[in-house]
Amino acid sequence: MCQKEKIIVIGGGGHAKVIISILKKLGKYEIIGFTDIEVKKPILGISFLGSDEALSGYCNKGIKQAVIGLGQIKSSEFRKKAVKKISDIGFEFPAIISPDSIINEDVCIGQGTVIMDRVTINSGTRVGSFSIINTNASIDHDCVIGNYTHIAPGAILSGEVKIGNDVLIGTGTSIIQSIEIPDSCIISAGSSVQKTIFEQGIYRGVPAEFIRKFE
Repeated sequence: MCQKEKIIVIGGGGHAKVIISILKKLGKYEIIGFTDIEVKKPILGISFLGSDEALSGYCNKGIKQAVIGLGQIKSSEFRKKAVKKISDIGFEFPAIISPDSIINEDVCIGQGTVIMDRVTINSGTRVGSFSIINTNASIDHDCVIGNYTHIAPGAILSGEVKIGNDVLIGTGTSIIQSIEIPDSCIISAGSSVQKTIFEQGIYRGVPAEFIRKFE
């Protein structure tokens, strides 16, 4: 029997809970525990290890894999800071891909990215590092998705869509063929993006229209 890879989950909220479930289903990982600053009791049978300050001790014991269990509703800055801090300690971040997802041929997924249950990613698509492709999202052929981007549950990307870094595509949003979205945008839930976006900011509606810049 192959020895399981030891891994630590960073965060103890709802997003971390879903990741723990995926790690269990994968069967290749031994979840050592999770870190958090608020949740301090076990979740789904997984032990609380303390704050991130406890990680150095585990790294010194040879446990050097972690997954970011922090969600991304608006800004990705909190997740970026966590990645830098934990990388500096010596941890690495494997891509975590649910066995209940469909990942077709010629798909590239960057380090630290998490692919949730019932996601479909079609051939020729490239997903960057530390992104979240959430439950039931559908990404068609030859799309490009940047780093620290969150494709929320039920979002649909048609073929050849290009999305930059630090973007949130809200729940149930649809994006038609060959659209491009730049870095640092939020597309609100239930929107339909029907033309390429050139300006950073928040967009909403059917079709999606510019609402405002970030404060």
